[in-house]
Amino acid sequence: MSENTIVIYPDHCLTNRADEIKNIDQDILTLADTMEKTLYLAPGVGLAAPQIGSLTRMILVDPSAKKGSGELVVMLNPVIVEKQGMDSDTEMCLSVPDISVEIRRSTRILVHGIDMDGKAMEMEIEGFPARIFQHEIDHLDGRVILDYASRLKRSIYLKKRQKGKI
Repeated sequence: MSENTIVIYPDHCLTNRADEIKNIDQDILTLADTMEKTLYLAPGVGLAAPQIGSLTRMILVDPSAKKGSGELVVMLNPVIVEKQGMDSDTEMCLSVPDISVEIRRSTRILVHGIDMDGKAMEMEIEGFPARIFQHEIDHLDGRVILDYASRLKRSIYLKKRQKGKI
């Protein structure tokens, strides 16, 4: 696992549920550092550990996509405990390149997780950041944006990938 090595669908890391983090050890600290570097090199607004080949329940979110913005959130074992509202918007994904998919998501969520110091954290999130959190948590559960696409759109995309056109 190295910086800027994004796993591409249908890699098994993107289709399986990630394991909960039980202990914040050096491996977890190194993973977080690698993920942060990868996120900003990509560049992206969010990254889940499975996207760099680690079936670990960790996400990074930075709606600004700018290193040093102060908006970076690192969350371990995130769980959405409440959802409100719905809207639809187009999403793209670093692990599913060259396609966008219209996805309905909650507009406001309450997320519980753990920070890098092992302390419980709770965040009420709305708007674009809420969409990012839901997208990244999907990755932890083995879901990608193609799972929201029509069967036809998914089929066309996969055929193009097989032929090397994507």
